[in-house]
Amino acid sequence: MEIRQSILKSGLRVISAPRPQIESVSFGIWVNTGSAEESLVDNGISHFIEHMVFKGTKKRNSLQISEDIENVGGSTNAYTSRHFTCFYAKMLKNDLELATDVICDFITSPLFDENEMIKEKEVVVQEIKQSLDTPDDLVFDYFQEACFPNQATGRTILGPIDTVRGFTKDRMLEYMKNHYTAENMIVAAVGNVDHDSFVKMIEERMSNIPCKQNLNTDKQEYVGGSRLECKDIEQTHLVLGFNGASYMNDDYYKYAVLSTIFGGGMSSRLFQEIREKRGLVYTINSFNQALKHAGVFGVYAGTTPNELNELLPVVSDEIKKLLNEPVKDIELQRAKTQIKASLLMSLESSSTTAEVIARQMLLFNRVIPTNEIVEKIENITKEDLLKVSQTIFSSTPTYTLLGCDKSKFPSYEDVQKMLK
Repeated sequence: MEIRQSILKSGLRVISAPRPQIESVSFGIWVNTGSAEESLVDNGISHFIEHMVFKGTKKRNSLQISEDIENVGGSTNAYTSRHFTCFYAKMLKNDLELATDVICDFITSPLFDENEMIKEKEVVVQEIKQSLDTPDDLVFDYFQEACFPNQATGRTILGPIDTVRGFTKDRMLEYMKNHYTAENMIVAAVGNVDHDSFVKMIEERMSNIPCKQNLNTDKQEYVGGSRLECKDIEQTHLVLGFNGASYMNDDYYKYAVLSTIFGGGMSSRLFQEIREKRGLVYTINSFNQALKHAGVFGVYAGTTPNELNELLPVVSDEIKKLLNEPVKDIELQRAKTQIKASLLMSLESSSTTAEVIARQMLLFNRVIPTNEIVEKIENITKEDLLKVSQTIFSSTPTYTLLGCDKSKFPSYEDVQKMLK
């Protein structure tokens, strides 16, 4: 994959990956900030800014933003995560300049109209309430908080309702001044794009953004613990987790391979033993959640209250097998193939490729060649996975549960005993 990069005088990095054989371009601006970079009083502000820029800029109102993109058959959207805020668009190659004008406006001239803010706060409040009514989302919020108590990483991306309602225009502009800076952003385009023309488009629109960032990054330290909550729902939702690997960890791909073997698909150990053989769940999977400076390795399952006390001992037994027995050759090869195939197929999408390029630049200050990643995956051995298992499962567990019958909840102490 050909990658071209230019650095503007401000320090803003502009990257393109030309694909002249296609007719479209995927383009976006990735900002190196999210909920994990927010103070307690700002929790949710990254996400609220993401919403508000679509409500109007100095050039366009909200309807004009939508119409300008959709009139040429394009699409635009945004998202906020714990570490990144992204604004992106996809359009035909001849409409790239229009898209850059719209997206760059979000960064350089958001209006933050007071009346629009009042309305949009209530929209976000509805989004928060929706997440509170979605138990498989809510149990992960509890889980994140138990993993990283009293840390920004442990707080929700959406923020609390009262905090969101208290955001002001001045506070949002101050947050953008400190975080939406040239050295804290990546601009990337993948598709039928001429790099030099693209750089000129960006330079014309973003030459005046602040250069230096002024950040107070919170710690990211896995702690572990538990939270068991009652809710009037049919299923019991369970997340069990342990200290994992950050993006910066040299063993990151070992954790990923282990997660695939353990609960990464229909052929995985958890799926076969717990769903196929015992019928205890509809959904069960393992996950390897990486953050910038921390990570979590865990298991999610949804079951009925009556089956919960059978489910947890079986999960515990499967963990002990990982600790005491090398994985089989066929499992290792299958997991490697799954991860490589997923990586290579995802890069067929111009949108995904732009995302990968931007994230790698923000995390590692370089685009990692695909063959380098594949080589790391290929070099993983059964002995590597045994060592990683011992590292993971020697850490303090995190146990969160959301269900309707608290009398059937195994306690945190019960879970700790099972794992011993």
